[in-house]
Amino acid sequence: MLCIAPWFIGFVVFTAIPMVSAFGIALTKWDIIGNPEFVGLANFQKMANDRIFYKSLSNTFLISFSAVPLNLTVALVLALALNQKVRGVNLYRTVYFLPSQMPLVAASLLWLWIFNPDFGLANILLAMVGLPPLKWLFDPDLARPTIVLITLWGGVGTAMMVFLAGLQGIPQSLYEASAIDGASRVRQFQHVTLPMLSPVIFFNLIIGIISSFQAYFTLIYNTTRGGPANETLIYIIFIFFKAFQDFEMGYATALSLVLFAVVLVLTGIQFLLARRWVYYEGDDRA
Repeated sequence: MLCIAPWFIGFVVFTAIPMVSAFGIALTKWDIIGNPEFVGLANFQKMANDRIFYKSLSNTFLISFSAVPLNLTVALVLALALNQKVRGVNLYRTVYFLPSQMPLVAASLLWLWIFNPDFGLANILLAMVGLPPLKWLFDPDLARPTIVLITLWGGVGTAMMVFLAGLQGIPQSLYEASAIDGASRVRQFQHVTLPMLSPVIFFNLIIGIISSFQAYFTLIYNTTRGGPANETLIYIIFIFFKAFQDFEMGYATALSLVLFAVVLVLTGIQFLLARRWVYYEGDDRA
C-alpha cells in the first residue's frame, strides 16, 4: 500500500478531484474572477444552439479522419521499407523519425514560413514548375488539407517506429513456411504481415484518434488560430478561446466534458470493432 501511495495521492489530487470538479463547474456560469453562478443545464442548452460548436466539431472530425488513416498508411509503408537489411538503414530510420521529435512550436512556425503566400518555399517550388502560387493556410479551401499535410510530416515518425518494432517481432519462420507453400510477397503481406501486425495497427489507430482530438492544438494555434473563416477551428481551440479569451469557464468546461464523451465513445467503438479483425497470439483465426 505504501508503494502505490505516491501514485494514488497524485491521481486523486491531479486527476480524480479535477474530473469531479469539472462536472460541477459545467453547471455554472463563471468568468474565473467572480464566484460561480449555478445555471443548471444552461451551458449544454447553449451548446445545442451554438453554430460554432458544430463547426469546430465537424472540423475536428474532418481533419482527424483524414490525417490519421493517411499517417498510419505512410508510417506502415515507411516501416516496411526500413525493415529491409540495407546499408545505412539506421541512418534512414533516424532521418524519418527526427521530425516527430521537433518541438511543435518551432515546427509550426517553420511551416508557416514555408506556406507563406508571398515568399514561402512552397510557392517558390510551384513557380519553378510553372504553377501559379497558392494561399495555402490562408485559403479557406486549402487550409484543412494543408494542416493534414503538415501533420503527415510530423506525425509519421512515432507510428513508423511502433510499426517497425511490430514487424521485427514477426517470426521469420512464418515467412519461410509461406514461401515453401508458394506464397508471393503480396500474399505474405496479406496473410502473414497484416494479421500478425493487427494489434500494432490497432494500437496506433487508438493513439492516433485520441491524439488527433488534442495534439493539433499547438500546430493550428500557431499557424491559423482557427482561420480562415473558421475552416481550421478545431474543437480544442474552440474550448481554449471560450475559456481564456471569452472567460466563459463554465461553458468551456461543458465543452470539455463533451470532448471526453466523444473520445470515450470513439475508443469504445474501436475496441468493439477490433474483435473482428485484430489477431492475437493464441487465437484460432488465421
